Amino acid sequence: MTTTAIEYFAFEEDFIEDNVRCIPMIVRYKLDACLIKLKLAEWSRMTTEERSLLAVLPCETDTEVEDYRDFLCDTIQLRTGHDATPLLPAAACTPARLQEIPASLCEKLEQLCYTISSAQWYGLSILQRFALVKLSASAHEQKNFPRALREFALL
Repeated sequence: MTTTAIEYFAFEEDFIEDNVRCIPMIVRYKLDACLIKLKLAEWSRMTTEERSLLAVLPCETDTEVEDYRDFLCDTIQLRTGHDATPLLPAAACTPARLQEIPASLCEKLEQLCYTISSAQWYGLSILQRFALVKLSASAHEQKNFPRALREFALL
């Protein structure tokens, strides 16, 4: 399986290669859905095929989330020899939590002298909303936050 079949944002292209060396937003979104924390060290021990599967496997219905979680936990166990780390539900960024613009995102936008309206927020896909929330909270990806805003036509 190649990475071309996987949904990536343009701001992720700096780290998307055939080996998918960083965890893409689509996978991070699914991790929150199945309440598993995947460490970069665990991700890096997976095969390209396993990483690609984590990006493309469905993870929306209860059954899909359970199947995804099982595959992920089995893969972490196989590649690292230890159990997956659970993610507390309160820490997960779920679609229900993305209905309104989170205060933390508003604060980040304010710091950068940006604003987005409710209409703009509702015009975004759930995955785009998720990406903005994650990028606004992460010190590691600060350069990608403005890039994502541009990509999503919010600037």
